[in-house]
Parts: sequence; structure tokens; C-alpha cells
Amino acid sequence: MANFGSNFQLLVFCGSLFILICSLRPALCSLEKHFALFIFGDSLFDAGNNNYFETPYKANFFPYGETFFRHPTGRSCDGRIIPDFIAEYAKLPFIPPYLDPNNNYLLMDGINFASSGAGVLVETHQGDTIDLKTQLKYFKKVEKQLRKELGKIRTKKWLSGAVFLFSVGTNDYASTFPVIPNPHQVEMVIGNLTKVIKEIYKKGGRKFGFVSLGAIGCLPSMRAKNSTGGCQEKITVLVKRHNKALSEALKELQSQLHGFKYANFDFYSSLRKRINNPSKYGFKEVKAACCGSGPYGGTGKCGGERKEYKLCDDPKKYLFFDAHPSEKANKQFAKLMWDGGPHVTKPYNLKQLFQAKAHGDSGSVWFG
Repeated sequence: MANFGSNFQLLVFCGSLFILICSLRPALCSLEKHFALFIFGDSLFDAGNNNYFETPYKANFFPYGETFFRHPTGRSCDGRIIPDFIAEYAKLPFIPPYLDPNNNYLLMDGINFASSGAGVLVETHQGDTIDLKTQLKYFKKVEKQLRKELGKIRTKKWLSGAVFLFSVGTNDYASTFPVIPNPHQVEMVIGNLTKVIKEIYKKGGRKFGFVSLGAIGCLPSMRAKNSTGGCQEKITVLVKRHNKALSEALKELQSQLHGFKYANFDFYSSLRKRINNPSKYGFKEVKAACCGSGPYGGTGKCGGERKEYKLCDDPKKYLFFDAHPSEKANKQFAKLMWDGGPHVTKPYNLKQLFQAKAHGDSGSVWFG
């Protein structure tokens, strides 16, 4: 009876511990309805990686973050960025930056590798950012560590259910504008991006989300360089070429890679609609930035050591906070990515990707 009593107590203890762990970290017990989010890209998605190394591309000072976090986080926004809203819709916490020293690199919710200033090409802002190739290298480190902890089969199965979200390419064109150093720039960018996608696919990734290039020529910084204050049409030509090439490359990957699924968000059209009809979307100012200096707030940085910058009273009235969308705009774009129709996000939206089982998936992934 004594043995039965002690065994029963041990069973109760283990059961209670299991329930506690599962209540705190459901992903450690089953991933049937819990998929991770891995984030790659530039300042549109950077949640603070650039806080942790020397670079001019930082947003870890006032007034960034003021409308939601009440303090700067490294996000280039007055509040939340697109991945924050996507995480919320997917019932995930904010996905932390990879370089955050508080990370244990085994977070089952995912990791954010994005870096402000980053491009697909290594030479874009080289030395001042984490280019896409290096972001891939960081992901591979995470995947390797996961294999050590969980085993190859469970890791690959888990990654097949994760969503890999990309916003990258803008800096490959904007960083040298009006000079385009290579006549084959678009082909180089898409070619290198495709290589990264294939590498993630090899590790188990099957579900991918992409933000196509936005109306770069209409950013406040671009208007400031135009004597008429209009959009820079020269770079718009490149943007349209890039987006067409991206669309074609993704269709080709879908035909080549078994089980490859993707969502491609038409950022260009979504941004132009708000510029052309601001009141329909709740904006009063769509040309100038809420924070910055010079014409359209586009010739100087927002905040930091600069004393001469101007800050608007209400960022919610602005499409752009600085050279980046305001939190209000980010929320609208994230919603279109999450459950927008095929006219804006196709062939799947992100909600459909999160709900879709990877090809060959037969049930839960168990960690125990």
C-alpha cells in the first residue's frame, strides 16, 4: 500500500506539472492548432534587431513606439508593425527579435530576423544591417538547435506547419536611387530571394507569406527629392517590374516544390488606394510624414538627437509616421494580408495558410 501511495502521489505530481507546463506554453505539448511565425525582411518588419549593433538605421528613441508601447522598441512606427497584428490574429504573442539577449532561441512561437535597412542583396547598406542571406544563416542556427532538442523528424514536421513571412526588396532599389547600379537589378533581387525560399523549404518550410513592394516613389522621402512634390515615377517602373517578377517566381516555385503554399500581398495597390482616396480609409494626410523634417517631413530623421524635427499631434490622421506606415495603416495592411480576398492577397491569405495543414501532415506534433 505504501508503494501504491507513493506511486499515486508521483503520478498526481507529474500530471499537475504537465498541466501547468501546457497551460503556460501550449506549444511545448501539441502544435495541432499552434503554428509558429518566422519573420524576415527590412524596417517594415524589424521589431528591434537593430537595437543590438551599431547602425544608423535605428528606431530605439522617442517618439517611436509612443502610441502603443509608450516607449521605443526599435520598431519604425509610432506603435505596432504588420507582424505584430499578424501574430495577434494568429493568437500568438509579439514575435521577439532574434538578437534580443533575452531569447533562448527555442521559442515555439517563432522568431523575427528582420533588420531595418536590409536588402535581398548583401551589398545593400552593407555593414549597417542584417542582409537576407545573414537572416537565413540565423534561421539555420535556430533550426540546428531545434534538431538537437527535438530531433530531425519532429523539427521538420513543426517547420512544415510554420508560416515564413517576408518583406524585403525596397532597399535594394531605394538605397541607390536615382542611380540603379545594375540593369539586371530586378533579376538579381528575385533570383537571390528565390534561393533563400528554397533553402527554407529544404529545412521543412512549406507556407510562405510575402509583401510585394509598395509605392516607394510616393514615400515622403521620395516626394522631398522631387521639385514638383509628386511621386518618383522612375522608381515606380522598377517596383512594378519587381512585383511582376516576384509573382511569376512564386508561381514557378509552387509548380516545382511539392506542398509549397504562399500568400502574396499586393502592397503597391493597397498603398496607392489610400494615397488616392485618403478619406475612404480614415486618413487626412497621405503625402507628408507625421514625424520628420524638411519638405513632406522627408529629408531628415524622426527624433533621436535631431532637434529640428517636427512631430504631428495625431499619428492616426497620417498614412506615414516617418518613411514608414503609421500604426493605423499597418493594421489595415495586416488585416488585408490576414483575411483579404484574392484581389489583394493571393492565392491564399495568411489566415488560410495558418489553418492549412502541410502536405502529408497526419496530426499533431508532440513535444514530451
